[in-house]
Amino acid sequence: MTDTAARIARFRALHVPGAPLILVNIWDAGSARAVAAAGAKAIATGSFGVAGAQGRADGEDSPLEDVFENLGRILSVTDLPVTIDMESGYGADPAAVGASVVRAFEAGAAGINMEDRLPGETALLPVAEAQARYRAAADTGIFVNARCDTFRGADVASDGDALVAATLERARAYADAGAGSLFVPFLLDPKCIGAICDASPLPVNILRGKGGPTHGELAGLGVARISHGHQPWAAAMAWLTGQAAQVLGGDEPDY
Repeated sequence: MTDTAARIARFRALHVPGAPLILVNIWDAGSARAVAAAGAKAIATGSFGVAGAQGRADGEDSPLEDVFENLGRILSVTDLPVTIDMESGYGADPAAVGASVVRAFEAGAAGINMEDRLPGETALLPVAEAQARYRAAADTGIFVNARCDTFRGADVASDGDALVAATLERARAYADAGAGSLFVPFLLDPKCIGAICDASPLPVNILRGKGGPTHGELAGLGVARISHGHQPWAAAMAWLTGQAAQVLGGDEPDY
């Protein structure tokens, strides 16, 4: 088994329903080293933080070359499995997605995160089209965390059951495409989370949200992976802004 294949197998094995992999998302080699030192089992980038750290916007505003340069620096400081957020796959069609994702595989990434809508678009891709893009990514051999944005901007109170059904339809299609896990962000409702975990053919990844279920509660619902997304980067930047304001205002910093 190659080193990359071993990392992918190791990463896949961390997705256990009820004993979730917790990912405190990072944005560069320095933040990767800090999170690894805290005892992380894997390292995951978040596209928002990666882009923000370079003064760019989320949504594939960062050139693909920058994405892989950042990946290389992260891989150079850790032996942990590394998964990167590739947003919509950096490709206009499945063939282009496959060409982009194979570069992540060849660089040594264990996994990627990929969305089922295109940059700047609010509408989800038709199921068959999204499935084809996920298949192209998964065919590279990398672990694909298939993001499903059915709950983005939705009203769970009135449409929860329909949203769960739509999510599970996509989960089956993405599983057939070879995805390794299903990422359902923007969902904090325990009933919907539990229903998806119970019926999904893929282990489920939930984005931790302030005021939502705790890590322990998500584990009890059957979640296999918990991401922190842009929140660590946003918190770090808020802390920095606050400390700078404190110092520039004439006070001593907390550090």
